[in-house]
Amino acid sequence: MRLISFINALLVIIALYFLVFERDSLFAFAGRGEAEEAAQTEAAESDETDIDAVGVVALRSQAREIDSAVLLRGQTKANRQVEVLSETTSTVISEPKRKGAFVEAGDVLCELDPGTRPAQLAEALAGKLEAESRIPEAEARLQEAHARVAEAEINLTASRKLAETGFASETRRISSEAAMSTAKAGVKSAEAELEATRAGIEAATAAVEAAQREVGRLTIKAPFKGLLESDTAELGSLMQPGSLCATVIQLDPIKLVGFVPETEVNRVQVGSEASATLVTGRQLGGRVTFLSRSADETTRTFEVEITVPNPDLTIRDGQTATIRIAAEGTKAHLLPQSALTLSNEGQLGVRTVGTGNVVDFMPVRILRDTTEGVWIDGLPETTDIIVVGQEFVTRGVTVAPTYREASQ
Repeated sequence: MRLISFINALLVIIALYFLVFERDSLFAFAGRGEAEEAAQTEAAESDETDIDAVGVVALRSQAREIDSAVLLRGQTKANRQVEVLSETTSTVISEPKRKGAFVEAGDVLCELDPGTRPAQLAEALAGKLEAESRIPEAEARLQEAHARVAEAEINLTASRKLAETGFASETRRISSEAAMSTAKAGVKSAEAELEATRAGIEAATAAVEAAQREVGRLTIKAPFKGLLESDTAELGSLMQPGSLCATVIQLDPIKLVGFVPETEVNRVQVGSEASATLVTGRQLGGRVTFLSRSADETTRTFEVEITVPNPDLTIRDGQTATIRIAAEGTKAHLLPQSALTLSNEGQLGVRTVGTGNVVDFMPVRILRDTTEGVWIDGLPETTDIIVVGQEFVTRGVTVAPTYREASQ
């Protein structure tokens, strides 16, 4: 029994020796040497590939439909603003209205001292009546002159016939012809007198209109419904032609005024819907009512106006606003702004992961900048975009991308 135990112990020692000290030879004898070598070779090649590829983080972006509105910075502007000026010289006799007061079209803003103007108007009216009264007399004289011409013509005809038959002398015929000439001259004189009378009436009428216009200038009225932006002229102030009576503004409706760059002007149409946000956070809505056809010489931009209702007059003139003008929708990608980069030629774009994990560069155009990122177009509908590490790779480089969700 002891001999068998000794032999078993010896066999165990021999097996342990080969397993520990002659392991390779034992595996080669067992046929596993080539398999292990192939595995080691494959692992080495894999390690070499991993060393050559650059690790980047990519985003598989899907294009989405967006409203590609035209964004502008602008301000509110009164629909109308007029400085109401005096057209004559006189003294204000009305109490002043204070700024901020609401006025209707036709309300009296400044009343001026009439002075002698009513008397001048009465004199002009009297002169017109006097000139008109001369018309019947001048017309009667003209009719009388025509009657004399007719009588002279009859006498002349009779004298010629009698002279031909020998019953009247040649002297009578000559006398009749002279009377005819005198009668015709009387007609011309009467016609000239009538024309002069009519001209006098026209001059008198013009004088009356001028006097009435001068009297009308004594009352300065509001040209439209609005608010007084300044006090009206003070009582006792001397007004001269061009002196300011008051400034009136109309705030309902109110306008939003902005300037469109020439690259976006073709996307704006008159009648398009528009919205705006004031610095106070208030939202406004209206439509485009004007788009300039001429660019500003300095900024090369085009003025655009949006009309907005303001019935409660709470929107003030001159408030800053962010304007959005609706334009035709388009598909775009939402990316973090850090994903944008420049090519060697200075062109704005993104680097993408193409077939075989090879980097490519694609130019893009920014449509909108938001707090969530930038909306861009110019890419295929589905694109793998490098968002981390794009500055360390160039076109044609092989990368080992790690993908992340769009919400990350």
